[in-house]
Amino acid sequence: MSNIPVWVNGAPQDHLSVSDRGLAYGDGLFETVRVSNGKPTLAGYHWSRLQRSCERLGIVLDVAQLLEEVDAFLSGNQASAGVLKVIVTRGSGGRGYNPEGCLSSSRILSLHSLPVRQRDPGLFGARVKACQTCLGRSSLAGLKHLNRLEQVLARSEWQGGAYDEGLLCDYEGILVEGTMSNLFIVTHQGDLVTPDLSFSGVAGVCREFIIEFARSRGIIVKEQLVSDLDVAEIFLCNSVNGVWPVVEYEGRVWEIGPITTLIRDCVLEELNA
Repeated sequence: MSNIPVWVNGAPQDHLSVSDRGLAYGDGLFETVRVSNGKPTLAGYHWSRLQRSCERLGIVLDVAQLLEEVDAFLSGNQASAGVLKVIVTRGSGGRGYNPEGCLSSSRILSLHSLPVRQRDPGLFGARVKACQTCLGRSSLAGLKHLNRLEQVLARSEWQGGAYDEGLLCDYEGILVEGTMSNLFIVTHQGDLVTPDLSFSGVAGVCREFIIEFARSRGIIVKEQLVSDLDVAEIFLCNSVNGVWPVVEYEGRVWEIGPITTLIRDCVLEELNA
């Protein structure tokens, strides 16, 4: 067994068949869930996205069974706070791309410590790099599938503490997302804009929560192409770290503005509930 708690298909183990299609083809999905007070946060968003994504890929998953396993896993490991990673693959099958015969998915749960940083980007702002790696267009845009090589290559572009995150563009120079986060900008008119993810990127659950929250507060939210950063505020988000205001990007600087602060504090409250 590994040093971190791991369950596979409802049992404490860390072994997976070499015939599993998640290993062979990246044929699966995952959710990265912040745990607070022993419970998954933004849980409804995570499980709904996972179910939608499984349906889109044709992966058989009993969501009720998975949620029972998640509750037992967290309870059994006395998890008060941390990061729960949930991986669902299509399961085991023969060699070749044809998924016929994969009637039972594999479910992998692992529990990790929350990230620890010397400098909190949520409080002091994030220093962000422009990545050279570009995102290709994909029919799988929006899904948090297991094929994340573009993000791996982008994150390998820097080491150490010079940057907190990197931003990726597509091959036409349109900003899409961070290596592990979604992007929002606040225009000089006070509107909130996040990139359209129709062709590339991951539709994050924190992004979904923020869109709903902002609209409930009367803020105009637009999903559209983003190529210009002549804006009032910028922030990044994900479901583990919450909101990171961007204060520096390739020599340009921003203040942490009022809309970013409002959204950051609301998300933080939700993640610590």
